[in-house]
Amino acid sequence: MKTKPDLSFWKLWNLSFGFFGVQIAYALQSANVSRIFATLGADPHDLSYFWILPPLMGLVVQPIVGTASDKTWTRIGRRLPYLIVGAVIAVIVMCLLPNAGSFGLTVSSAILIGLAALMLLDTSINMAMQPFKMLVGDMVNEKQKGLAYSIQSFLCNAGSIVGYIFPFLLTWIGFRNTAAAGVIPQTVVFSFYFGAVILLACVIYSLVKIKEWPPKLYNEYNGIADSEDSGKKKEKTNLLKLLVNAPSTFWTVGLVQFFSWFAFLFMWTYTNGTIAKNAFGCPETFTVTGISQLSPDGKTAETFSAKYILDADNNVIVEHGKPCVAGIITADGKFISGRTIAMPDTHVEAVDIKNGGLNVQAPAQGVEILSPVATDGLIASVNGVASFDFNKDINTLDGAVIVDGKRIFTTTFRMVDYLSRMAGPTELTLADICTHDPHSGELFLDGTSRATLSDPKAARLEKSVVLNTESAEYNDAGNWVGILFAIQAIGSVLWAIVLPQFRNRKFSYSLSLLLGAAGLISSGYLTDPYLLFISFALIGCAWAAILAWPFTILTNSLKGGNIGAYLGLFNCSICIPQIVGALLGGVILSLLGKPDQLAPQNLMMVVAGVSLILGSIAVIFIKEHKSE
Repeated sequence: MKTKPDLSFWKLWNLSFGFFGVQIAYALQSANVSRIFATLGADPHDLSYFWILPPLMGLVVQPIVGTASDKTWTRIGRRLPYLIVGAVIAVIVMCLLPNAGSFGLTVSSAILIGLAALMLLDTSINMAMQPFKMLVGDMVNEKQKGLAYSIQSFLCNAGSIVGYIFPFLLTWIGFRNTAAAGVIPQTVVFSFYFGAVILLACVIYSLVKIKEWPPKLYNEYNGIADSEDSGKKKEKTNLLKLLVNAPSTFWTVGLVQFFSWFAFLFMWTYTNGTIAKNAFGCPETFTVTGISQLSPDGKTAETFSAKYILDADNNVIVEHGKPCVAGIITADGKFISGRTIAMPDTHVEAVDIKNGGLNVQAPAQGVEILSPVATDGLIASVNGVASFDFNKDINTLDGAVIVDGKRIFTTTFRMVDYLSRMAGPTELTLADICTHDPHSGELFLDGTSRATLSDPKAARLEKSVVLNTESAEYNDAGNWVGILFAIQAIGSVLWAIVLPQFRNRKFSYSLSLLLGAAGLISSGYLTDPYLLFISFALIGCAWAAILAWPFTILTNSLKGGNIGAYLGLFNCSICIPQIVGALLGGVILSLLGKPDQLAPQNLMMVVAGVSLILGSIAVIFIKEHKSE
């Protein structure tokens, strides 16, 4: 077997440069997925479930790409074709995912589109990422692998920084950071657009700069007998057989990987909610999930889920599980919802509400505006004094009322306040539970004539308290999470420079995970946005070790022509813990909190920290391969 030659720094750099663009896409995904699905209407207890698809696809795709690329030989190489396919799909899906809430669909439909886009995005990212890891195993000798993976780690974190700070920078430039209910803000949407452009440029650079070895030379450098020379057929790769014959290092490093990626899955899932509540004071609201009919003894007899819920005496109305804005009910029973509602005189030209305050464009000179205005149920006259009661007939002078700037002609109507949350007594075509007659005191399942809830007083709403994802505080926190993740990446870059200086690799690995555990646990309690820089810099130490050491330690213990297959299998140690974490996240969060209170997402950061401590202990069991 020929000894692999030493490569210049820039050749090592070029082997991994495409990782920069791929990691931008990955950073945008990891920092914004929870924000996106929370904005679409997902409950905090369900957030972790949305993270099942990415690692599940990685579990399927990565071994296939690794094994298939071991047997692929084309004019441009054996690994690069998979980079091209993965990158093209990723670019397309990056333009779709942040727009899942922009098609005017119901919450459930928007979430389904988001899930499909997320699945394709993570699949394509994995397909584009895998070739760079395998190229190092193919073309770098054992002496330089530590340096090669350190360069890869540096580029990985540099790409992360760019991806993480995009929403914050775009807000600073002037892009809108808030949007209508269920719609992703401009800052997030355009961050994905710009990330897609950079990814495409990095892939083109890689195709120009990387020249893979031809089959014969590759076989010579990796100790593989040429089948044509030996006259023997190559055996088909048997993944099960490879697992049985895997070196012990494969399993011990995999155990550390389990605790590490379990922890980071929780960090990605719950950082947005933790920071929004603790550091930005995000206001709370509630999401209604259904309505329960109570039996005479007070126990729940039956529960109905609902997209819309209306009770017969107009006390509570919920649209898509979210409280509705204020509205009006006309004399003929038609409901019209509106964020801004005004009772104008004929001289009012426009009425708008900004940040809870009144902003009236000046009418003709000398005309006094006396018309009361409602926004999100807050009723005021021009001077801010409440001027009338809700749910009472109101007569207009000119036969019209302005709703969101549009003039609705009705001589008599009733204003519905914020507590009523009206969504319509007669036109709920998508309703699961509604009333056919607002005065009957009966509730019906939509599409039926049988009264299912004959006594509204014996019914109760099933609801959960959640953060208000439409608030400026929540979206400011979402941008700040990007900054914190960038601090984590910077800390990782700096720590990656320090890691090779440790003589004992296992010690540096274990120490890094302990520092990350301290960062995760402290991030669950700190309320100062800037003190959180320390927490996430410490988390960056763990991230640097997770990126650098597992593959270095493993590839040093592998020989022969199945490196791609083994690396594909080893990536299961990244995917499986994330799947387990995603499945258990909602369960653990429910155990830590109370049903009628805001979910304690900060405690999930503590759980993540404990997982890293266990990973640090597991490092003890690794037996490193002694390189020649």
